[in-house]
Amino acid sequence: MIVSMVVTVLNEGESIARLLDSIASQTRLPDEVVACDGGSADDTVARLNAERRFPVRVIESPGANISRGRNLAIDASMGDLIVCADAGVRLDPGWVEALCAASDKASVGPRDPRLIGGVFTPDHTNAFELAMSATVLPLVDEIAPERFLPSSRSVAFTRAGWEAAGRYPEWLDYCEDLVFDLRALRSGPFVFAPRAIVHFRPRASLRAFWKQYSLYARGDGKAGLWLKRHLIRYATYLAGLPALLFGALAAADYGLQALCVAGLAIGAGAYLRTPYQRLARLWGSYGLAGRLQALGLVPIIRVVGDVAKMAGYPAGVAWRRKRIASQPELRWRDSS
Repeated sequence: MIVSMVVTVLNEGESIARLLDSIASQTRLPDEVVACDGGSADDTVARLNAERRFPVRVIESPGANISRGRNLAIDASMGDLIVCADAGVRLDPGWVEALCAASDKASVGPRDPRLIGGVFTPDHTNAFELAMSATVLPLVDEIAPERFLPSSRSVAFTRAGWEAAGRYPEWLDYCEDLVFDLRALRSGPFVFAPRAIVHFRPRASLRAFWKQYSLYARGDGKAGLWLKRHLIRYATYLAGLPALLFGALAAADYGLQALCVAGLAIGAGAYLRTPYQRLARLWGSYGLAGRLQALGLVPIIRVVGDVAKMAGYPAGVAWRRKRIASQPELRWRDSS
């Protein structure tokens, strides 16, 4: 089976060497790499064209979003099995081999529309990125395969599976891989490949994190995803938390005040338990100062992420409502 790797790039001149080096280090090289550039203004395309360790083809499509870029790259590829990653990641040396092994074990043939999900792990370099990793990135052993929706920074699928899923949704600029996953799972079973690992560096500042999560939430709104989750978040921050704070600070009845304080303590424990558990597993190489910094950053990052989601989601919902009558592809859940 021919294996094609596809990737989309945009102004990755400073980071593309990391990805290219990790491709060259694969225990099983892809038969080709097809990269779609969305209009880079730096030397990304030149760096890709200069690669000689494995075959690379570059498609230039200025203005293409990630979905269109992936579709163009897949259209131009020769492979029966497509392996997909994002620019900016570092592939584990056995990434391609693990995806191929999962495909072989499940007897996935060219016409078998299956989704093969790899995983990604945090690649932090300082205390801020450590805290970010612990807050937003699940560890591999936390993943429940029966509920897992793989990110397209580490995934494989057959060409038939891609077609059966209706290709990547080009009307979406964020959370497009979730829609692709959900549609792919309608037409074929899922194969979990926990050894197919990419190393992903989280956002390095609160500003970049805010932008990332507000855009993710806007994508949720555009796609009509996770309404219940977002409503719970609004209810918690706009009703539950203010009520408990008011009761803890201003209640005349001491019993009610104590109850509100206890509610805040229990809520904070539940809110931060998983990130702190991850942090304790990730901070082994950090000294006391770095650990204390990460401990203090986790609740800040958690709140910033939630508020960013609450800010981004309504914009996506408004976009969807304005277009859903004239764009039938937005009713993707209703299609077979």
